[in-house]
Amino acid sequence: MQKLTHTDLLSLETYSRERSDLRTRVVAHKRTRTVHLGPHLTFLFEDRQTVLYQIQEMLRIERIFEPEAIAEELLTYNPLIPDGTNLKATLMIEYADVEERRQALQAMRNIEHGFSLQVAGCAASVAIADEDLDRSNEDKTSAVHFLRFELDPASIAAWRQGAEVSLAVEHPAYTHRYALTPEQQKTLAADFD
Repeated sequence: MQKLTHTDLLSLETYSRERSDLRTRVVAHKRTRTVHLGPHLTFLFEDRQTVLYQIQEMLRIERIFEPEAIAEELLTYNPLIPDGTNLKATLMIEYADVEERRQALQAMRNIEHGFSLQVAGCAASVAIADEDLDRSNEDKTSAVHFLRFELDPASIAAWRQGAEVSLAVEHPAYTHRYALTPEQQKTLAADFD
């Protein structure tokens, strides 16, 4: 997938005018790109459109319009766009209760290293977590992680032919497996183009 450049971005004024319509389209686009792994983990599988929206929102919120600052945002977010042999996801650990969340983040320390994506009949792809910086420390893990799943050609081919794809986590504090729906599989298969 092609990385974003300054020319892909709308000006703050144009974005402000079009934001409501763009948001509606992006929310719909994210629907099949979102996977819930058990009751407390949500994955958003990123692509060019989700990243573009995130950058536009950051520029709007921070009132960024200087070319150097825009270039910095592009540098920060472009790595979330898949490269053709992988899927990239933002993982959110979600607990509504503050105390329950605090305890869970302590118990889930290093959970980011326990994720895998498997195409039936192929070797599992173990997630590469938080390549920009470590998000777990001696006390707890972060509520947000960035994961990359590299897939070999055989896995991609089997995926495209309809083999079941599952996402799993193995951690002493949280273990779940989820089989992607056919719609999710079709949507995410486009990231390999």
